[in-house]
Amino acid sequence: MSFSEAEPMPEKQHADVARRVLTAEARGVADLVGRVGDDFNAAVDGILSARGRVIVCGMGKSGLVGRKIAATLASTGTPGFFMHPAEALHGDLGMATADDYFLGISNSGETMELVSLLPFLRDNGNSILAMTGNASSTLARHATVHLDVSVAEEACSLNLAPTSSTTAALAMGDALAVALMEARGFASEHFARLHPGGSLGRRLLERVTDVMVTDDLPWVDSTAGILEVIRHITMRQLGIALVATPDGPAIVTDGDIRRAVQAHGHDRELFSLVAADVMTVNPKSVAPTTRMEDAVAFMATHRISSLLVVSGDEVLGVVTGQPGAPR
Repeated sequence: MSFSEAEPMPEKQHADVARRVLTAEARGVADLVGRVGDDFNAAVDGILSARGRVIVCGMGKSGLVGRKIAATLASTGTPGFFMHPAEALHGDLGMATADDYFLGISNSGETMELVSLLPFLRDNGNSILAMTGNASSTLARHATVHLDVSVAEEACSLNLAPTSSTTAALAMGDALAVALMEARGFASEHFARLHPGGSLGRRLLERVTDVMVTDDLPWVDSTAGILEVIRHITMRQLGIALVATPDGPAIVTDGDIRRAVQAHGHDRELFSLVAADVMTVNPKSVAPTTRMEDAVAFMATHRISSLLVVSGDEVLGVVTGQPGAPR
């Protein structure tokens, strides 16, 4: 009987299988905690002292895990790349320099393609970090440092398909990457530089000059009537009108208008007010080199919705954000 002809499992049992798998994999990762010690420290110190990159190798499912580990290392400040061991045996070893640190991943520690690389790596002077489930394996014995990622059992009901073992290896790779990241003092700014296409990268790298409004700024004279001020605020939709004064720029905000209406709306005095009567002097501003992330945080702190970008006494533009309640 082929597997496609097997009796299907009752639907209600699918969730039971999922819970069993997740429990087994969680147990496999949790068991790693007690094994992290001097070998892990040596692995981190070895990579930190290496002048080259981390070359990650693995076959099959271990190779897929290795690709993810290499990507995580590279994006968190540790230059690295994945090299397929079979391709390495047919010329890709030319990518490896003596300054590189080698990370081999194999649950058995006996993967032929990885073991076949050991003579070259030894002669090339590469330090080797082995991540295996068998401390007495060929790869583990010939490694400079060995990390034990063995699991009691696979989550697969046949105890065959790489499930718990690949999860454990992936988790250990994440632990390695994060330890290296923190040892290097890798901060959010560094992460942003390596992820310019992501939302975090754009947010952290973007400066106020990249997004500020510069054209047709709503300038009014300090003697402009209240209706003219309201018209300028509405026309440009920045939430403010800029007021030119001898002492520098001032602003009239939506909040200033509301307060004026509240104070004078019961009589005709409201329509006799001018910009100078309601404006805010010394408005909040930032320099053109300010990160947009910091500008938005600044607006949130001061509960304002628009911010001037200034250089000396010159207003270069206006930025807006989502700081919460407008002033």
